[in-house]
Amino acid sequence: MTPEPYGRTKDGHAVTRHTLARGNLTVQILDYGGIVTRIAVPDRAGRIANVVLGAADLPGYEASDAHFGALIGRFANRIAGGRFSLDGRVYDLPRNEGPNTLHGGRQGFDRKVWRVEAASDTDLTLAYDSPDGEEGFPGALAVRVTYSLPDDETLAIAYAAETDRPTILNLTNHSYFNLAGEGAGSVLDHRVTVAADAFLAVDEAQIPTGERRPVAGTPFDFREATALGARIRAADDQLIRGKGYDHTFVLRDPGALRVAATAHDPGSGRSLTVATTRPGLQLYTANMLDGTVTGSGGGLYRAGDAVCFEAQGFPDAPNHPDFPSATLHPGEPFSAATTYRFTVR
Repeated sequence: MTPEPYGRTKDGHAVTRHTLARGNLTVQILDYGGIVTRIAVPDRAGRIANVVLGAADLPGYEASDAHFGALIGRFANRIAGGRFSLDGRVYDLPRNEGPNTLHGGRQGFDRKVWRVEAASDTDLTLAYDSPDGEEGFPGALAVRVTYSLPDDETLAIAYAAETDRPTILNLTNHSYFNLAGEGAGSVLDHRVTVAADAFLAVDEAQIPTGERRPVAGTPFDFREATALGARIRAADDQLIRGKGYDHTFVLRDPGALRVAATAHDPGSGRSLTVATTRPGLQLYTANMLDGTVTGSGGGLYRAGDAVCFEAQGFPDAPNHPDFPSATLHPGEPFSAATTYRFTVR
């Protein structure tokens, strides 16, 4: 695997693009933000297409707040009021979504140039050392993320981290999927399943209320394959608050690597199976894309043009003692895994 120059950031750091390939599966990743810029897979007729959205170039990634394909940290999703307490001390974070902190603050991990620790034709390990106090978070944090192609159908992402003092951590990947192909338009005909009996209800600011609401009898019931658009316009308070689906589903059997979601595009025949060890899955129907972003294929992206399956801990977990803990202690390394398997039928 030969890395390719991908330009320089606004502050002058060189960025490279790395290509992993195995069989008909090709994945391209930047060391800027760990961004997955391309996942190319065949349809049922053998035609190869990129199935993730992205910016047209590096300045596009730097200018966008969509987090296309990026590694998100230190804390994915939202922290209410940009504030949490840990071991009796209150920490204030930059507020970058109204009064709240989203995806690690103004300069989260998706804005950093990561260090390449290892690379081959099928594996890439990126590392980032986040200093104590970065974006208001305590502790010096060493993070390693490995992308690998264990077979010719699967992209696997393994996360590892260690801290020198108690901190909070929630890592994820923010890829936007369109199984019909990047730039193909709406994904609302994608048939989706989510292995969850409940989801986290949110308030008007999309902060969890603490309620784990059963999906039964609601537009959030994806226990059986259902088109994303089948109920997305229902007069439901949660859909109104999210402007569509933008909610964390409570996955069964946390800690085990198990199937969290599936998606199938009837037109192309492409299917995606997402498995993870994480307790939650954020289902997001790209509601904030508004036709102002030029994509990697040259077209403009609009709401509903992709779906994200963000495997992660629960949002605002530090402020909800009954949520799975997001606290990381010294001597207790963090590890997590998520896989994306692409097939056709």
